[in-house]
Amino acid sequence: MGYKTILAVLDTPKNAQQITDFSISLAEQYQSHVIGLHAEALATVPLVAPMEIPDPSTVQALQDMAHAETLDVEKIFRERATRNGTSHEWRSFVSSAGFSASSLVDSARNVDLVIAAQGENTVLSESRAELENFLFESGRPVLLVPYILKEPKPIKRVLVAWNGSREAARATFDALPFLKAAESVEVFSVDPAETRTQSAAMAGAEIAATLARHGVNVTVVRQESDHLPASAAIENRLSDSSIDLLVMGAYSHKRWWEMLFGGVTRTVLESMTALTLLSR
Repeated sequence: MGYKTILAVLDTPKNAQQITDFSISLAEQYQSHVIGLHAEALATVPLVAPMEIPDPSTVQALQDMAHAETLDVEKIFRERATRNGTSHEWRSFVSSAGFSASSLVDSARNVDLVIAAQGENTVLSESRAELENFLFESGRPVLLVPYILKEPKPIKRVLVAWNGSREAARATFDALPFLKAAESVEVFSVDPAETRTQSAAMAGAEIAATLARHGVNVTVVRQESDHLPASAAIENRLSDSSIDLLVMGAYSHKRWWEMLFGGVTRTVLESMTALTLLSR
């Protein structure tokens, strides 16, 4: 079992090299086919009174700039994939909807894993909102690469942020190839709640037992937050345990896609220091 088809989301020339390198590294590990995907923005110019007529030359100049960026991204992807002998293909789409475009979402729905960049802007931006919608609509696990992580490294230590939710369960099993290959996996719960089927003291034990049957070297850790946000507990654990990969569900208390990354998920993403696999 592994990720046989990987979709590399390549935003700009600035992160194209990073995401391509991480995709190639995983492709070598799992003998995967890599699809490089870029969304070329459709140039638009706001209408200005009184004439409210866009200048065609301005529109064309903006489109030319966007297309030049597409060519730069494609060159980076093709050259690195070819040099490494990686099975690959290139796809680019011109769309005013960015990563929300149906053609891009359709591409994502047919792969095992999506790889994308965290981005250096920690403030929720239009591009971040597009990425959130992309994850929600694609239904596929997304591996986010923090901007501080410039080169691929082996995924030896994994932390599963476990709260018993549907999203956490989905993320855990989507990450199974990583978990089976890791040297150690920790199921980490913060302030686990008492439920009808499981006591707080046993939180994470059942999913750990299931993972162990897959051959995963797994341990269970439960921690009281001491009135700190759960996100802070997770971040501290990532640092203290030198975690290479965080696995967690993408969820929120509200059901609108605009609020997909809520609470703990959003906070962790804004300060992420490790690779993070998210599933919805």
